[in-house]
Amino acid sequence: MSKIIVVGTLAFDTIETPFGKVERVIGGSAPFAGLAAKTKNVDCAIVSIIGNDFPESYLQLLISKEIDISEVQIEKNGKSFFWSGKYHDNMNKRDTLETQVNVLADFDPKIPENFKNPDVLVLGNLDPKVQLSIVSQFKNKPDFIMLDTMNFWMDHNLDNLMKIISKVDLICINDEEVIQLSGCINYDLGIKKILKMGPKYIVMKKGEFGATLYSDESEFFCPSFKVKKVVDPTGAGDSFAGAFASHLAHSKNYSFSSISNALIYANAIASFCVEKFGVENMLEIPKEEINARINFIKKHNN
Repeated sequence: MSKIIVVGTLAFDTIETPFGKVERVIGGSAPFAGLAAKTKNVDCAIVSIIGNDFPESYLQLLISKEIDISEVQIEKNGKSFFWSGKYHDNMNKRDTLETQVNVLADFDPKIPENFKNPDVLVLGNLDPKVQLSIVSQFKNKPDFIMLDTMNFWMDHNLDNLMKIISKVDLICINDEEVIQLSGCINYDLGIKKILKMGPKYIVMKKGEFGATLYSDESEFFCPSFKVKKVVDPTGAGDSFAGAFASHLAHSKNYSFSSISNALIYANAIASFCVEKFGVENMLEIPKEEINARINFIKKHNN
């Protein structure tokens, strides 16, 4: 069976939106990406770190979905990563109310024993130094490496960010980050400059407006699936990454055409994430509903 590793955060999230509030629910990039990856028949491992305050029930939830947590490190005297945010009425903007890095500050990731040769490696939005650490541990490079990053690392750790960008196959960033990373005011020129940094592909995300896949020779736009009500956008990008990775790993095809199909699949899966708070809607997604959303996206992309 195809194998995926997700390196990311396991956290407590406290989230407030116009539709309500949840406190200290399971969050971070890893559970969203891991659960999304398991929508395909693939093996998935999460590599992360938590404190002794992280409930056993949250870990059991991941285990129940057959996600490998053998390299989720537990710091007995530490506190888990915590994030609190509040969304505005249009859901496109949020305020971060509190971030407690806690044990994540000393995260030294290790490859799970049964995942030494994964098909796809997903590098969640972490310090580029941590991302470099995990990549350096592989004797043989994974077939495909995906990188998620953000403007914070462009501001605070650009040297290491450039090093990891040179080692990956695909980078996921938003339109503002394309401009910042490239130093170009034009998107097309910015994309070309980033492709010269090393990755074969770029996915430029535009939230509710979809995403565009770029390579040296081609581009492919994929619209998002418009849900009736966005309850909580938290984790949509991580769900996107996990679904994207699982589609690629399952197909074992890394051509532009295959990656375009992965983009459609990822947009469809991410649309489920936003319909309820936290990971709730990612726990059971009927295959027929996934297929219906994929077909809708394809129909409206012609």
